[in-house]
Amino acid sequence: MPRRNKKSAAGRGRTNDSNSEDESFDNVSVYSHVSEVASSEATDELANERFEEKFEKALEQATEKSAQTRVQALQAICELLMHRYMPDFVEDRKMTLMDFVEKSIRRGKGQEQVWGARLAPLLVLQMGGDEGISKAMNQFLLNTVQDKSVGFDARAKCCTALGLLSFLGCEDVGELVQLMQCFEAIFAGSYLRGDDKTPVSVTAEAGTFHAEALNAWGLLLTLIPSGDFVSLMTTGQNMFPSIKKFLGLLQSTHLDVRLAAGETIALILESGRSHDEDFLEDDIAELSEAVKQLATDSHKYRAKRDRKAQRATFRDVLRYLEEDISPEISIRFGTESLTLDSWSIHHQYSALCTVMGPGMTSQLQENEFIRDIFQLGPRPTNTGINGNAKAKPSKLERHLVNAAAFKARSITRGKNRDKRSAVVT
Repeated sequence: MPRRNKKSAAGRGRTNDSNSEDESFDNVSVYSHVSEVASSEATDELANERFEEKFEKALEQATEKSAQTRVQALQAICELLMHRYMPDFVEDRKMTLMDFVEKSIRRGKGQEQVWGARLAPLLVLQMGGDEGISKAMNQFLLNTVQDKSVGFDARAKCCTALGLLSFLGCEDVGELVQLMQCFEAIFAGSYLRGDDKTPVSVTAEAGTFHAEALNAWGLLLTLIPSGDFVSLMTTGQNMFPSIKKFLGLLQSTHLDVRLAAGETIALILESGRSHDEDFLEDDIAELSEAVKQLATDSHKYRAKRDRKAQRATFRDVLRYLEEDISPEISIRFGTESLTLDSWSIHHQYSALCTVMGPGMTSQLQENEFIRDIFQLGPRPTNTGINGNAKAKPSKLERHLVNAAAFKARSITRGKNRDKRSAVVT
């Protein structure tokens, strides 16, 4: 009991100290106002420092002798670049990063090659589509893609990287066509045989590899001017595969190949129709029949999830074939939105999502190069204390303001309680 009285007396003594009251109120006032102005900047600066520290640590680990440590380091670097746009920081280390990519792909095995291939387009996207970087990495990526001693998974990721690097940094139509022919040589392994039967030797891993090559082929197609594409497709020069070849791919036993083939057929028709309304009109009936079967497929020997994905994709393809209507999707990020209203822009967005993963939303907001690809214009300018005058306060800012207000109320109430107790005594 005496101990409790001692505490209360000590508390009253501190509360009745006018100097301490003034200091408390002054501190609360200053702290609350300063925090509103500086908390966001301080938080961003702290976050940047943490990202850079993690990045530097990963760079050191990427030189270790242990293959497992190198793989973990490459994975960490990739994840940091997915979620953070830091071109200046990357610029100072681009030669080191390019060296990591080359060594991991040329000398590494398995997962080290996979993560090295994933790092390549992330580096180019950070650097704003540097054509020199793309060309420097294209050759050893292509060599790995064509090396049959390398695992299918690594070759598939190199296919994806090679397609993206060319999409981001190549403007020569001749080079694009040549690379598309290299991709065709890969997915040709899933073409129907002479007896119109699907090849039985294509494993699930090989099917994924063929699908990645087909997706890369379609991505480069979005860069070919429609007039040039129609000419190359119809002149009989065999520069591009016939539509019959793609029709045969719809019969593949592998879902990834069927989906990639369906989307590629839509890309082919979209490009051709923009130049010639009657493009491949004689083949539409046969294409529609094959696509309709896949859009209504109910075979029980296929997984329920696979059937659902297949039907959703081929319903969109069928609608485009018959009604010339492309699926429309709106992507919201921050206060902005991106509308995917054509097969080509949808394919480009999907290709970048394959690399960026969950960091795509933040990259759409911050990465000037990606914003330029989708014609989003410059980043919104900062107009308020925290970058936008109408921006919602962050969780940290709300916490600091509430804490300051709570402290001020507590001091005021404590002072009133002391006055009441003084009157009673």
